[in-house]
Amino acid sequence: MNPDSPADIRALLEERGLALKKRWGQNFLVNRGARQRLIEILGPRSHETVWEIGPGLGSMTEMLTRASARVIAFELDRGLCRYLEDTLRGVTAFTLVPGDFLDTWKSIMEEQGAPDRILGNLPYSSASLMIADIIESGVRPTRMVFTVQRELADRMASPPGRKSYSSFSVLCQTCFNVTGRGDLQPGSFYPVPDVVSSIVEMTPAPGAPEGEVLKVFSGLARVFFSSRRKTIRNNVKDGAVLGALAEEGIDLGLRAEQIAPEVFVRLARRLTGSSSP
Repeated sequence: MNPDSPADIRALLEERGLALKKRWGQNFLVNRGARQRLIEILGPRSHETVWEIGPGLGSMTEMLTRASARVIAFELDRGLCRYLEDTLRGVTAFTLVPGDFLDTWKSIMEEQGAPDRILGNLPYSSASLMIADIIESGVRPTRMVFTVQRELADRMASPPGRKSYSSFSVLCQTCFNVTGRGDLQPGSFYPVPDVVSSIVEMTPAPGAPEGEVLKVFSGLARVFFSSRRKTIRNNVKDGAVLGALAEEGIDLGLRAEQIAPEVFVRLARRLTGSSSP
């Protein structure tokens, strides 16, 4: 099967009786140059463990197994799991984890350890949930590379003051350096999606909050952005948080979109009694 050919993919799916499910955001990357670029940006090393979220038909999975010591792939579609098991049978560096990534990854990490790098062509409907779950759990791979909807990529890197700035922006930028690495037009995928995709590279940010500070920080961002049109005064009801805001000299008449990520970290450290790193 030629992974660059939509006709070959259609024929394969028909032969195996597989029907793609739109709600799962199943879009195979048929642009060979884009696949190679993703691997290059990820930069897997021969001694490392790489996680791949949504391997699909395995066009990048094989490349990863040649470049790294171990590849753990998470695939939701049972039919695609059977295909991957058939085509990668005997590849000792490959482990397949069937099921929803959000339901399986923590148990896999407990059993086999944290990944060195993560690669994912993420479904549009759940990409932010997956990325947030990784970050909020305190996992910090050397590098993560994702293809996501361009609007989500904009949110991840958005500075304060923009409409796209959100609690997700705060979370991503505080814990990782977020770098846009270019767009992928709809024709790079099969089936062709209705949106433009972007490549996002994430590397750990120095001094990112951990443990209880991370938990409080994440909760603060969500509360502050719970109603974007309201001021901090109207969104925040917790007395301890209001006290910390006063101690930091933050105007309660501001909106969350006017608050820089580092301010959320300072508040979380103050509330947990943690000193700066």
